[in-house]
Amino acid sequence: MCAVSKLDLIHRPRRLRRSPAIRALVEETHLRPADFIAPLFVVEGNAPPEAISSMPGVFRYGCEALVHECRALSDVGVTMVALFPKLAAGLKDARGTAALDNDGLVLRAVRAVKKALPNLTVMTDIALDPYTSHGHDGVLNAAGTDVENDETVAILSRMAVLHAAAGVDFVAPSDMMDGRVGAIRKALDAAGYTQTAIMAYSAKFASAYYGPFRDAVGSAQAAGTHLLDKRTYQINPANRREALLEVSLDESEGADILMVKPAGAYLDIIREVRNATQRPVAAYQVSGEYAQIHAAAERGWLDLPKVRHESLLAIKRAGADMILTYFAKEMASVLGER
Repeated sequence: MCAVSKLDLIHRPRRLRRSPAIRALVEETHLRPADFIAPLFVVEGNAPPEAISSMPGVFRYGCEALVHECRALSDVGVTMVALFPKLAAGLKDARGTAALDNDGLVLRAVRAVKKALPNLTVMTDIALDPYTSHGHDGVLNAAGTDVENDETVAILSRMAVLHAAAGVDFVAPSDMMDGRVGAIRKALDAAGYTQTAIMAYSAKFASAYYGPFRDAVGSAQAAGTHLLDKRTYQINPANRREALLEVSLDESEGADILMVKPAGAYLDIIREVRNATQRPVAAYQVSGEYAQIHAAAERGWLDLPKVRHESLLAIKRAGADMILTYFAKEMASVLGER
């Protein structure tokens, strides 16, 4: 056998990979339970949690079960939840009137959670799609062909004040109407809620990854289709500069945290936003991302725990300070065991 000559190398990066201890020592990106925000779905009543078929392991909770789930999340180190209501069809109308009900489902849920767990940070969605009979995020024009921007923003501002009064820590406008962050900030301040923060869905794309979420809140069924066309208000997935413009506008209007949604297919946008702002950056690993990981794992094509971890690590590495993810509880549990 021929002798193998040694390469004349000064730099051998593998020296820093040769043992678990060394790899841990030089690890650049870290996930913590406190990095995760858990999205939770709320329904009326106190029946057992209701499984969502398109999102394995995700449930809709009545208020009592919701409090129990929030306590379990807190116990594993998750410090923030985001609440989304699923209303009965009879409570929906073309204008999303139920969104302004001071005794509505999500506000009762907020009060119950904050009473039981006052130190848990609670965020609520400020958008009309769970409340409208057509499934869009605002009031439609007379022709029913598009969402009326300014009329919708006026409703969202009133909605945000109601949520602040119920005790939320963050309101999260997810509608993508022009000027809504500034209008909400003005309304909150005028009502005395200067400490209520805004996490803006700043770069929210018209993505095909939202289908299971629309099942979860019933907005797809409201319209009779899973193919709601929201391209007149959500960002074209092809556009990077447009996303950065939206982020800049939200920051100038007073957003406390800027969000990119979805996360996994938009890691480049997360990095661009991180480079463009000193504000905290959030990213939403959406329902379709979660569902496709589970679907592949169920077929034996992927290792669920490893891909789950890698997908979240990639989002954090891209620049997200916090991640909304349906993996929040199980990931926090795993990290807490290390």
